[in-house]
Amino acid sequence: MRRSLVLISVAIFALVAAAHAQPQPQTSAPKTRLAIVGLDHDHVWGMLPYISGESDAELVAIADSHPELVAKAKAQVPASVVFYDDYVKMLDVAKPDGVIVTTENDHHLAIVRECARRHINVSMEKPMATTGADAREMERLAREANIKLMVNYWNAWVAPTHDLFHRVQGGDLGPIQKIVVEQGHQGPREIGVSKEFGAWLYDPVKNGGGAIIDFGTYGAEWAMWLKGRPERVCAYTLKLKTAQHLAVDDDATILLEYPDATALIQASWDWPMNRGQVQVFGPKGSLLANEKNLLYNPASHDDPSMPDGAPVTLQPVPHEMSNPIAYFVSCIRNNKPIEGPISARLNVGVVEILDAAKESMRTARTVTMPSE
Repeated sequence: MRRSLVLISVAIFALVAAAHAQPQPQTSAPKTRLAIVGLDHDHVWGMLPYISGESDAELVAIADSHPELVAKAKAQVPASVVFYDDYVKMLDVAKPDGVIVTTENDHHLAIVRECARRHINVSMEKPMATTGADAREMERLAREANIKLMVNYWNAWVAPTHDLFHRVQGGDLGPIQKIVVEQGHQGPREIGVSKEFGAWLYDPVKNGGGAIIDFGTYGAEWAMWLKGRPERVCAYTLKLKTAQHLAVDDDATILLEYPDATALIQASWDWPMNRGQVQVFGPKGSLLANEKNLLYNPASHDDPSMPDGAPVTLQPVPHEMSNPIAYFVSCIRNNKPIEGPISARLNVGVVEILDAAKESMRTARTVTMPSE
């Protein structure tokens, strides 16, 4: 009997030891807590599906004071999301890891300042700011607080953009000699933006300008990313919709001058259709990218049936680069820097280009870009 008890005790000890030797299940990291500041930028409604589809993130709070927009948002988000009419209070109570800013452009600096004080990461809709001074201050605040600061552009997440950039960097075109960016549509009112969005899009202070800001930003982004900082900037703007008595321009042409290249930016609220594309030229050929396609035209190739080139087979975009929320959350969770066309450093240059363009229009002169 005693021998049996000993054998049982040994067996039990062995089982316990084996159980302790088994690797313990890993506790999953808590989800990244996101909050939204502002519902009066129509791009916010495209963000909500990205947030709900991101398994590593959760929306915990929204701050906005527009009753109609709050009601609209409540119908689209989980019941657990808490609403505030004061974003500063939201930051203190909800304590998010990251904030999505979808407000008037001239509010960006104040929001970044409050987030930096609380070490909260920030992603905002383009442009970064309405003035170069604000953009530089935002970059400083983010750097000193050691937070992520991201500027969202739709073209950062599509396959043609990624492939074009890598082909240019790989030397497929040779040295860039010309960049032509066409970005525009029929106009905010004409495409049916919300009244809250339109209220500040047409405001020269809140938006920072008209089409020159709304769509000129994309051209400056492409130029900074592909070619770097220009030496000189020349711009011309128009108000073609004279019956609307706009306080801002609705059509802009910006020329960026480099020692060995030019970039032409055409931004408009007057085109008869939506248009967004970039075409890059070098001695070896050209590449043209829009939202869905990339076309390549080798040098000396003349095919009337394909004047802009033949379609390029595109590589799939990794999930973390497929939308702004996935990338923002990935950078927060993995402590990775925000890089490329959505980085704070590049976007300081973007806003400084737009500053120079507005100054060129005001003075009717070519403006030399300030040194970095």
